Amino acid sequence: MKKNLLTICFFFFALSLYAQKKYELGKVTLEELKEKAHPKDSSAVAAILFKKGNTYFDYDMDGSWVAITEVLTKIKIYKKDGYAFATTQIPYYTGGKQIKLFFDDAVTYNLVGDKIEKSKLKSDGEFTEKVNENFSLKKIAMPNVKEGSIIEYKYTIRTPYLTSLNDWYFQYPIPVNFVEYKIAIPQYFNYSVFMKGNLAVSKKPSTVLAGPSKKFNELVTLYTVENVKALKQESYVNNMENYTSMLQIELASTDFPNQGLKHYAADWESVVKNIYDDKDFGEELNYKSYFEKDIEPILKGVTSREEKIKLIFDYVKTRMNWNEKYGYYCKVGVKKAYAEKVGNVAEINLMLVAMLRYAELKANPILISTRSNGIAVYPNRTAYNYVIAGVELDNNQQVLLDATSKNGLPNILPFNTLNWIGRMIRNDKTSIEIDLMPKSNSKEIVNVVAAIDEEGKVNGKIRGQYFDYNAYGFREIHLKKSKEKYLEELEKRYTGIEIDEYTTTNDNDLSKPMIETFSFVNTNLVERIGDKIYFSPLLHFARQDNPFKDEVREYPVDFMYPSQEKYSYTITIPKGYEIESVPEPLAVFMEANIGSFKYNIVKSANQIQVTTQMDMNYPIIPPDFYHTLRDFYKKMVDKQNEKVVLKKV
Repeated sequence: MKKNLLTICFFFFALSLYAQKKYELGKVTLEELKEKAHPKDSSAVAAILFKKGNTYFDYDMDGSWVAITEVLTKIKIYKKDGYAFATTQIPYYTGGKQIKLFFDDAVTYNLVGDKIEKSKLKSDGEFTEKVNENFSLKKIAMPNVKEGSIIEYKYTIRTPYLTSLNDWYFQYPIPVNFVEYKIAIPQYFNYSVFMKGNLAVSKKPSTVLAGPSKKFNELVTLYTVENVKALKQESYVNNMENYTSMLQIELASTDFPNQGLKHYAADWESVVKNIYDDKDFGEELNYKSYFEKDIEPILKGVTSREEKIKLIFDYVKTRMNWNEKYGYYCKVGVKKAYAEKVGNVAEINLMLVAMLRYAELKANPILISTRSNGIAVYPNRTAYNYVIAGVELDNNQQVLLDATSKNGLPNILPFNTLNWIGRMIRNDKTSIEIDLMPKSNSKEIVNVVAAIDEEGKVNGKIRGQYFDYNAYGFREIHLKKSKEKYLEELEKRYTGIEIDEYTTTNDNDLSKPMIETFSFVNTNLVERIGDKIYFSPLLHFARQDNPFKDEVREYPVDFMYPSQEKYSYTITIPKGYEIESVPEPLAVFMEANIGSFKYNIVKSANQIQVTTQMDMNYPIIPPDFYHTLRDFYKKMVDKQNEKVVLKKV
């Protein structure tokens, strides 16, 4: 019995040693190099064989605290499309205290005959790129990469910034065989750790150990996960990082000897108080002398709340120019920005809040995380990267304002800010959640008058009217291009079309819909077979494909804003032909009032009149309704591509 017990113990000890070696750099095997495809995903262009992270704290040379993160990565390249994963770039902050980032042990392994060939990264494969005044990228491009290669590298980051540690990812665009992350937090720090995503990540019970210098104890926690599927990109997703499995780590409090407990981000009230108390935020809201003499004449005699909002908003939009810098802290301050007529997001919109308050309106800043920045799901200061203005009305209603965009209107915000929830900070430093998503349908109304000749050529005129977010998008995207560039894009979008007599109306009158009109010729809309002509009466506006083809959907469908599309067509058929058949009318309604599609057609002796209306009543559709949405789009696309049949008389 004793001998059997010793045998079992030795077996598990050997197994533990094997597991440790398996996830070490420099342990590449012939079997790994010979592997032609990932065993659980034959379509994978590459795979992460393992990724291990270790974060711990120590003292810097000057005695201050630093957080150190070491990352070991081993990647297998299966196909040429996987070569991109042999290039790695790590962003890091360079706008203040020095963050150190360096790579080690970067090697490419290839199988040459029956031998393993090693190619070490040289200095010409490593370089630094300055992104902007605050951030840089450290990049490596691994040498001698081929199909079948294995690459390995280690990088280390030393940072004096401790309020928020780098996110740790468990999921990637390629499969991952094994991911491990260990974090050791000194006894003086209390961090909030948040897990995003749906992966079942294993967390071992935390243990208390002595720190690197033996001068403090630390709480050590280990996270692991195996056999992670590749993260699949889906259409109409605002930001895949919102659904990627990762750890996010934010400093909640510190408790150093003789310093007492200090809170940072234990809850939202702590977060907003810290932000508001910063001189580059709350203090900037108190200045008013710099604008008083300019605002007084504008507000003279005005008593209506709505008129005050409009006048002040238009004044700030007209005067100020956004330098395209994000953030909720002022860089040069509202006074200097006002004088120079240029500022970042915070300077322009905090200035707007101050002016609205001066006009005795209940105005407050609203913190936002932009779509590209992800959703703010837990209390932390780095969750936000943008700020707008909000005026509180009655019945818990607000008017939302962003003066960085010349084309913005009250409650018409830039697209990148439409990211679920913002947080309004009031004067008393309390905060409330603000729903940023639009409620009413933005309309698009298009009228088409066209005629088909005997050769199948379609001539016509189009008048499109765009309202609310559709108008905003048209002005922001299309009017900022040259007319020639936009028309070139239109002609590429609709194969066979040639556009002429193009004009726009209300380019700068934001109170009215954006209008475009043009004439067109299209030789690609009609199919002639024998003495019959076939065509979709929706012409080039007929949707060709259903964007929702997958059987299952993991993430919400994000349309950004509710919409309504109304199209009407009057089409004259060619002489010598008569209408043999037309599609049947159709009305499709989704459950829970998500949306609807209506198609109606009327024929006369030589004309066809068609009207369609598609309503999508919510900006975000939960994945529970995906099958309803997919079937809805299928029926709509099928109907739009049904043909009118003309026969020769």
